[in-house]
Amino acid sequence: MEIKQIFLPQMANFSYMAGDITTKTCAVIDPAFDPEKIMAEIKTAGYTITHVINTHGHADHTSGNAAILKATGARLCIHREDSASVSGLLSRAASRVLGGKGSPKADCILEDNDIVEIGESRLKVIHTPGHTRGSICIYTPDHLFTGDTLFVEAVGRTDLPGGSHEQLLFSVREKLYTLPEDTRVWPGHDYGPSPWSTIGHEKLNNPFT
Repeated sequence: MEIKQIFLPQMANFSYMAGDITTKTCAVIDPAFDPEKIMAEIKTAGYTITHVINTHGHADHTSGNAAILKATGARLCIHREDSASVSGLLSRAASRVLGGKGSPKADCILEDNDIVEIGESRLKVIHTPGHTRGSICIYTPDHLFTGDTLFVEAVGRTDLPGGSHEQLLFSVREKLYTLPEDTRVWPGHDYGPSPWSTIGHEKLNNPFT
């Protein structure tokens, strides 16, 4: 796959393009704040958006959903445990506060180990509760999109509704640290010393896990 990391400075977010090179179709992972910038960068890269995938339902990862879905007709995918909250009243209000719009309901309800097909490429869903009940990471060989579960030398907060520090540590240690060590980690925020990492680096250097 071709990966494009798009920095959104309002809350130091990263959004991602995960593109199938053969068909030039792609998924957008966690669009927020500036959907026009996201769509422009993807258009420049020569890809068509067919899916939007949220790693969890918080507004700083979903407030761009509505604009991208309206412009592209893409399918919205999120884990079952966060599917109600993503389009709920609190999320809609938070999205407006952050300058976006409330998200429509999801078209595709995800579960652990589901596969999202992007052209000829496959994205595997790894359910990683801890930051929220429905937090997921998205894996394709050599790449892992970790949302707010795992950052570069840090982890996501667990003090919000649905959070659990014990669950998050289990998710990281048992579901992510078992992946190949050269897998590149693409986090949901630019909170660390670099914009990406690897599983091997995090196992050795992340003081929170």
